[in-house]
Amino acid sequence: MRLSETIFGVPVSIPVVHEVVKMQQASMRQGTAQTKTKGFVRGGGKKPWAQKGTGRARAGSRRSPLWRGGGTIFGPISRGYAYSLPKKKARLALFMALSSKVQEGKLVVLEDLIFSEIKTRCMVHLFTRLQLQGKILVLVNQATDELDRMSRNLPDVDLIEVRRLNPYDLICAETVLTTQRDLERLEEVWRESA
Repeated sequence: MRLSETIFGVPVSIPVVHEVVKMQQASMRQGTAQTKTKGFVRGGGKKPWAQKGTGRARAGSRRSPLWRGGGTIFGPISRGYAYSLPKKKARLALFMALSSKVQEGKLVVLEDLIFSEIKTRCMVHLFTRLQLQGKILVLVNQATDELDRMSRNLPDVDLIEVRRLNPYDLICAETVLTTQRDLERLEEVWRESA
């Protein structure tokens, strides 16, 4: 098969791919860890004792971080870790990841993906016949319910649509399996966005 040089023939720059993958991983973080500062701990509305005349250190609240039952100083607060990079850089990283798969011979292109039965064992049989090992990324133009049912029980198989393709999933996969038609669609979709 002849592959587009603009997508599959890009020289790989590890720092660019690393930057985009790091951005993707940051976006995946939940960011729900949260502790209560002195403003959120229950109680502590009244000043414990007078400011002057008692001989004790001044105190404004019984929920001070220095006291037992007080708030936490500089604890984590819930926030989003997501940030964005220029679209052109993200697209370039995707092309680099695809190019590296081609260079390593890890892109397997079939004529078509047709199964006699909608069974997980049929997909396992296909991978065995093709001698594919490790994590496998099945790349399709449109994910069907049948393909989803066949692949979702396999822990080392990911089914992904052409439009949702990203550098992180490509790097995590040992092998990318697709069909000629889906590969043509990939070139069409990503050439349009270029």
